[in-house]
Amino acid sequence: MIQRGGVVAIPTDTLYGLAANPFLPRAAERIFRIKRRAESKPILLLIDSMEQLEGLVCRPPRALQEIAARFWPGPLTVILRASGSVPPAITAGTGTVAVRWPAAALPRALVRAAGSALTATSANLSGRRAAVTAAGVQLQLGGAVDCIVDGGRSPRTLPSTILDLTGVDSAGNYRIAREGAVSAASLRAYLR
Repeated sequence: MIQRGGVVAIPTDTLYGLAANPFLPRAAERIFRIKRRAESKPILLLIDSMEQLEGLVCRPPRALQEIAARFWPGPLTVILRASGSVPPAITAGTGTVAVRWPAAALPRALVRAAGSALTATSANLSGRRAAVTAAGVQLQLGGAVDCIVDGGRSPRTLPSTILDLTGVDSAGNYRIAREGAVSAASLRAYLR
């Protein structure tokens, strides 16, 4: 279904997300329509190995290796400079891409089966609370998605933490764009 351009709601290691093939323009367009999301907002991608990351990003900072070794697989999303292979709809024209290697078995298996990264933006209407159950997805998105995989209640109710590795703040540290399931305190040792 995903390879044909379908959009599937799946449980991840944080909240329910919308899995689609990011390299099919119509799939990305559907995600924006389903969520009623502004096209100026990028879409997160899930991977299942550091090798998959290589084709998606360019010039990753050295800090990525240490951060990935400590926090991946897990609920940490990292913003990196996107390679030319990442469609503009996914980056929203920013030149960056948000990537996460989830700990949950189902999204990792889907990424492996697809043979490439998959989208994983939260399965909810923009501006509304993210779904933590399949029933919550059904309530918000109904028949707009092609399939909802019921993986039970999400193990966490917080979204992933987003760490921006594309630049540093005024103190010379990488910026935490959103604190979530990984605490800022646990990241601090890796941010210089």
